[in-house]
Amino acid sequence: MTAATGNLAALLEGFFTRRLMQQRQASAHTIASYRDTFRLFLRFAQKRLKTAPSALDLEQLDAPLIAAFLADLEQERGVGARSRNLRHSAIRSFFQYAVFESPGHASLIQRVLAIPSKRCTRKQVCHLTREEVEALLAAPDRSTWSGRRDHVLLLLAVQTGLRLSEMTGLRTTDVRLGSGAYVHVLGKGRKERCTPLAKQTQAALRSWMDRDLGPEPVTLFPSARGGRLSADGVQYIVAKHVATATKVCPSLARKRVTPHVLRHTTAMDLLQAGVDRSVIAMWLGHESLETTQIYLDADLTLKEHVLDKVAPPNVRARRYRPDDQLMAFLSGL
Repeated sequence: MTAATGNLAALLEGFFTRRLMQQRQASAHTIASYRDTFRLFLRFAQKRLKTAPSALDLEQLDAPLIAAFLADLEQERGVGARSRNLRHSAIRSFFQYAVFESPGHASLIQRVLAIPSKRCTRKQVCHLTREEVEALLAAPDRSTWSGRRDHVLLLLAVQTGLRLSEMTGLRTTDVRLGSGAYVHVLGKGRKERCTPLAKQTQAALRSWMDRDLGPEPVTLFPSARGGRLSADGVQYIVAKHVATATKVCPSLARKRVTPHVLRHTTAMDLLQAGVDRSVIAMWLGHESLETTQIYLDADLTLKEHVLDKVAPPNVRARRYRPDDQLMAFLSGL
């Protein structure tokens, strides 16, 4: 049975191998996210339809079934609207591929694509103050190998704003020290970018690479076993040192600090230093300037500067009187 007849197994195989891997060259993170979505969805469909996933046809995956799956994610699994929308996005991407491979199911596919994403409240981004950053960087015990690794990892994360996947994927060959020092990353959407390194970060990296890495190292931040750090491993490292730093900086206890919060901290530092929004977007590897807008919304310091320029409330405002040219313009409308 071919994909054109609506066989789900053939369509899914083509979606992952041809569309995601060959045509779009999607990152491993994207492929893993889509894979996990379809694992959840196919288990749900098997339970509802009493049919093994390998025996399913595309026509069985109608809009009511997908809407029920998305509702189940929220009600039974307790996921938030954002996570629900991410799963929905993966399913939409598959059906956009299926409309070309199985045109006979166009009406079914259009009904699926018409399912709306769920609106959600956009919270202000969490970021760390300078005092909190200093406490976090001082938390690792630099008399140990793991403590030195953690210190350099946290310092690099706060200074460069790299994504978690970009941090764990760094190799020693991605770091250039000396004049014009930078770190090279392959970011989201397989976009390459270079981020400059501050002198403090350069010194820490040079010491780490010369003293603590092996003669022919590959991974910049290896695990205790020498392999690549996992995302959960970095989450654990951050949580561990935040707990230590909270003892000297109690304000950290009121924040949920994750590796992505360190990225937000970089963006807020750049914004408060007066860096243009387009430069911040380029620095962080954002696809759109609209993504960088969240930092403007969260920048209380910037809002306070605006407030200082506003007349105090006890000053009586004068009535605005337009000039004769404006009155003539209005009268001629």
